[in-house]
Amino acid sequence: MPLAPSTRRRFLQNSALLLSAPLILPSRVWSQTSAPSKRLTLGCIGMGKQMKGHLGAFIGRDDVEVLAVCDVDTTRREAAKQRVNEAYTKKAGGTYKSCTSYNDFREVLARKDIDAVVIATPDHWHAYIAIAAVRAGKDVYCEKPLTHNVNEAVELLKAVRKANRVFQTGSQQRSSKEFRVAAELVRNGVIGRVHSVNVSFGDPAKPCNLPVEQMEPGLDWNLWCGGAPLVGYSSVLSPRGIHDHFPKWRDTWEFGGGMITDWGAHHIDIAQWALNVDGSGPVEIRAPQNWETAKRGAQLVYADGTVLTHVKGKGVSFYGTEGEIHVNRGKFEFILDGKTLHKFWEKEVDKTTSMEREVTLTEREHLANAKVKLYNSKSHFQDFLDCVQSRKQPICDVAIGASSAIACHLLNFAYHYGANVQWNPQRNKFASGGSSKWLTRDRYRDGWKV
Repeated sequence: MPLAPSTRRRFLQNSALLLSAPLILPSRVWSQTSAPSKRLTLGCIGMGKQMKGHLGAFIGRDDVEVLAVCDVDTTRREAAKQRVNEAYTKKAGGTYKSCTSYNDFREVLARKDIDAVVIATPDHWHAYIAIAAVRAGKDVYCEKPLTHNVNEAVELLKAVRKANRVFQTGSQQRSSKEFRVAAELVRNGVIGRVHSVNVSFGDPAKPCNLPVEQMEPGLDWNLWCGGAPLVGYSSVLSPRGIHDHFPKWRDTWEFGGGMITDWGAHHIDIAQWALNVDGSGPVEIRAPQNWETAKRGAQLVYADGTVLTHVKGKGVSFYGTEGEIHVNRGKFEFILDGKTLHKFWEKEVDKTTSMEREVTLTEREHLANAKVKLYNSKSHFQDFLDCVQSRKQPICDVAIGASSAIACHLLNFAYHYGANVQWNPQRNKFASGGSSKWLTRDRYRDGWKV
């Protein structure tokens, strides 16, 4: 992955300065709980809305120190830098100025004093930055969906395994009790043989055709686009400065994958966890009728015959020969032999109970002696940090994140190409039908090819 020629000289100069510069530490340590030498040092890349929450979680910890923030928008990165320095100044009781801001992620990766990076850029940057990070010796927490296309998922998995780094995918639903219990019920056959799964989320991606806007100074638009096409600037894709919403680049084919890779990367991930196909995937793609205009109805079929369908529904719904399970964030419903045993779905309706109570009772009554017990993570960030220390694979390792992302991409093919094809999940290639051109970009720009 060569550096773009226009930035190579500046990058090498900056990297040399970075590696020779001493680390500026605060005059006083803010906690004796974790000695400075024991703290995990982090670089945060992509300082939008998603990273806002992540950053708050990390700077509130005593065992982590954020040394770098990176964004192509000047306002966002400087605001993030100020937030970190002010938080640590308050902890230290003295002036803290060790957090540095960068426009180019490669300058973050060049720092030898950074142990791990957190990546929350738009989807089209995930794979390139993550591959560069593990090659630079960093452990990685990367937002879902892991990649923009199938080939990127394959290459990212190879790179992580070769570098032997800890890699957590930001599919945090795996660290929520309601989803784990739902998956354990399926795995243990509590609702019988599961024959179908419905997943509910929004529309497939569309080509970017946004009107071009005048861009104010302070945004490196060329670097924002990266290996994707250099389209005209639009504030819909990248709102200037601080914003508190999720920008609509995710709805475009060039930069995201619609809601199929956005929310689908959450719900399909849970479906595959429950079906015990982590690291594998479907064997068939089925396009809906009138696929050119359809927004629901595409299907993935798994080797045992289970059919996953994209619908407008409840989140993730499992249908078995003896019962049903419906689960979403903060919502849970368990039906056995036609009778609802435990349910918390709407606060206004289910006033006398809570999600925690219904899930706990279900677990106690139906999983006490379960043969299959799934990875129990109570905090996605904590799980990542624990695994950085232990060098074990976290709950949503790169192989899991990659296979979930690939399933999303395959579902998108049904809408984008009208795909009715067979898929080989072991080789990540079409078994019959389809085109290898679908698995990657037509062209990567400016040397950013994965």
